[in-house]
Amino acid sequence: MSRSPGPGAAATLDASAEERVAARVGDALEAVFAAVAETRADTAELLARVHARGGRPASADLAALRPGLHLRLARQELVSGVGFVAAPGLLADVPAWLEWWQTTAEGGVRPLLLDLDPNRSAYSDYTHWDWFALPRDTGRRAVAGPYVDYLCSDEYSLTLSAPVEVAGRFVGVAAADVYLRHFEATALPLLRELSGPAHLVNARGRVAASADPAHLAGSLTKGPDFATVLERARATAFAGTRLVPCRGVPLVLVVGAG
Repeated sequence: MSRSPGPGAAATLDASAEERVAARVGDALEAVFAAVAETRADTAELLARVHARGGRPASADLAALRPGLHLRLARQELVSGVGFVAAPGLLADVPAWLEWWQTTAEGGVRPLLLDLDPNRSAYSDYTHWDWFALPRDTGRRAVAGPYVDYLCSDEYSLTLSAPVEVAGRFVGVAAADVYLRHFEATALPLLRELSGPAHLVNARGRVAASADPAHLAGSLTKGPDFATVLERARATAFAGTRLVPCRGVPLVLVVGAG
């Protein structure tokens, strides 16, 4: 005679499915973070060479990053924009700079050209944006958004970023943009495999993707300190939900009771 699995077995099956989904989301974003890591390494090496010569870098020096940036845009389908964002005061010739390239609708690449004059531009101070502030303040990788990216594309986007340091000094961030519609195409089918309503949040509790109508993408999830959940790197329970860190990336899978 066959028997249905008991409550303990069902809970184990649910936990296993949640861990699997979290791991697959992590794998998808890890490919984007690989592009960020390559940009970070190229930038640190370039700036270290300039530092060794005893001079300050200028915006023209960052043109050496372009072949690598173009390659990453062509190679990684989730990446819609990639580049290095300098800390204010780093460069000798301009107060702020984005060495940033993005895809076009026709499949090409183009530079992002911004007016960063503090006397004219609302975008001249980008240091308060999460994609810049979180890596600067924590020294860790970050996922910012989703948000409407008025700076680059006017698209609802996620930005993945990491700090760049030279000789122990923070000099800016390496980053990559992912259109939310592209990330959702990967994440939503996974979230819908779970038995309970599920969504993904970043370290600040902002919903990155959701199969739960009670938690829409872009909204804030109140509750635990999600940054601490990520630091502990293990699943936990909170107020009737399961919180499962995604493998290696700063997102938490939140699953409610089915």
